[in-house]
Amino acid sequence: MDIAARRKADPAHWRLATAIRALSMDAVEAANSGHPGMPMGMADVATVLFRNHLKFDAAAPNWFDRDRFVLSAGHGSMLIYSLLYLTGYEQMSIDQIRNFRQWGSITAGHPEFGHAEGVETTTGPLGQGIATAVGFAIAEEAMRAQFGEALCSHKTWVIAGDGCLMEGISQEAVGLAGHQKLKNLIVLWDNNDITIDGRVSLSDSTDQLKRFEASGWRTLSCDGHDPADIERALADAASGKDDRPVLVACRTIIGFGAPNKQDSSGVHGSALGAAEIAAAREALGWEAPAFTVPEDILADWRAIGARGRAEREAWAARVDAAENRDEFARRISGGVSDRLAPTIAALKEQALASKPKVATRKASEMVLEVVNPELPETLGGSADLTGSNNTKTKDLGVFTPENRQGRYIHYGIREHGMAAAMNGIWLHGGLRPYGGTFMCFTDYARGAMRLSALMGLPVTYVMTHDSIGLGEDGPTHQPVEHLAICRATPNTLTLRPCDLIETAEAWEIALSSESTPTVMALSRQNLPLLREDAGAENLSARGAYVLREASAAPRVILMASGSEVEIAVTARETLEAEGVPTRVVSVPSMELFRDQEAEYRRQILPAGTVRVAIEAAVRQPWDWLLLGERGREEASGFIGMTGFGASAPAPTLYKEFGITAEATVAEARRLLG
Repeated sequence: MDIAARRKADPAHWRLATAIRALSMDAVEAANSGHPGMPMGMADVATVLFRNHLKFDAAAPNWFDRDRFVLSAGHGSMLIYSLLYLTGYEQMSIDQIRNFRQWGSITAGHPEFGHAEGVETTTGPLGQGIATAVGFAIAEEAMRAQFGEALCSHKTWVIAGDGCLMEGISQEAVGLAGHQKLKNLIVLWDNNDITIDGRVSLSDSTDQLKRFEASGWRTLSCDGHDPADIERALADAASGKDDRPVLVACRTIIGFGAPNKQDSSGVHGSALGAAEIAAAREALGWEAPAFTVPEDILADWRAIGARGRAEREAWAARVDAAENRDEFARRISGGVSDRLAPTIAALKEQALASKPKVATRKASEMVLEVVNPELPETLGGSADLTGSNNTKTKDLGVFTPENRQGRYIHYGIREHGMAAAMNGIWLHGGLRPYGGTFMCFTDYARGAMRLSALMGLPVTYVMTHDSIGLGEDGPTHQPVEHLAICRATPNTLTLRPCDLIETAEAWEIALSSESTPTVMALSRQNLPLLREDAGAENLSARGAYVLREASAAPRVILMASGSEVEIAVTARETLEAEGVPTRVVSVPSMELFRDQEAEYRRQILPAGTVRVAIEAAVRQPWDWLLLGERGREEASGFIGMTGFGASAPAPTLYKEFGITAEATVAEARRLLG
């Protein structure tokens, strides 16, 4: 069916969808930058979705029981911006559309969470949207199980493109969603057969329908430019006729309506140009000037944006009448539980009394054993390393299709998918996710971890086996650069505790965070309790503090984190015995120490001393503490790694790589002259 015939078949739909196409063309042209093809191609599908199926109220963008709409194909951002403006989201004015991709606008090149209401998640890197949406769907299931359908019952809709489905993270997400039978997850595939380089066949020949079916999904197809056929498919997808997530393959033409460039890579990632826009306007029958939507069409769109008001008000009434109203309100607010601090304080006192010698991964489990029963919002998990990460406590139960009350997810060997799902779980609201893997495999989760930081999501990454101390698995599993990478990532809190008390404090920090993800770097090897008092103050929250004071004004300051703090304490004993006043500074978090007032940092690291840093990793992040903060190059040394590790028992590795108390003492002596 040609464009003229489609215009006549359903004029009302056509006018609504064409408004999206026109705004998308105009905004990209004004910016001379962007991707007009995708929003033009998916305008019909999006119109049917918003007009007939999506549960939302533009006047209340953050209504908890709204459907979530995720534009995984984030390069087509003008699709969602057009929809937000047309349906009446207050923040999305026509001036914001005019200023697409410009400094200070909320219409960034790719949708950015926190910039504009109605944007549920950041979806720049392809595949992240569909993977994050799995977390939304998991959270919806969990919250519905805990609070009932009257308070939580909605769907997660995703528009994904060929690029999203090619990215490897998509298979991790698809496999997890199918296994978990997330029936309220519906993916609308923009099946336009075009990538930047050209036809999809240049690089891929996957039968996507069979792929999704093999992963436990129900699959449907439709003509993505026929509103009746789209409605048939979306109604079927939303029917919930079985317990599988749904993929709808929407056959579309990229750049639909641009007569000379549609169905080609030429319309994918660049402005159409004045001549092609004029030709498209004629073909589409759109006579309005740039950035102008006729009043009658805009009124119809605004009515679509308001149609969820009655449903929202009915939901609000149910919440007000609910017995668990206060707890529900607390949960969806994302606030910190008032039960956290006393629970951590009690554990610290207990640790001081019993002085356990345990790996910090075990210490983390001991913290979770007392925290999880008190904080019903925690939702744990691991990427198939539960017994190594120590992330599951006996009270949690396993989250499965048969037990949505379970609070522990077996993510499988899907580090990247796990991290993205945790982002979605937090963004959905009501839950605080944490998930574990080996520290070395932050590499496999990096894309989603970066988005945690970019979006300001306080998810917790439990990264065990944090150094060469893991031993025999060898250099492929021994992280040496990963602490530096995590510490270099903006808005990321890296915590490397040295014992049970610091681990408890680290969890208190992580579970109190409101806008920063936490990487918890935990040891495999057993470590003694080094703190000599529990104290009311969370000293780890200072980032660095004096763990052992010098016998007089310090001549040497030994700085370390995690498992190497024990080495520093032992080295101090030797130096003190030799008459060298030596202070040990534990540094569980460089980021938190950097945030302290200058006077506190000066007290911890005074000028005029020898400084030695000890960490079984590369030196790079320590240089600001060795050479800055009143330090001097000629009085600074580092005991740590200069290359990759090796396969051997941990004690052997520490000896062979020279990460010992003896080496630390020798370095201090050398620097003292």
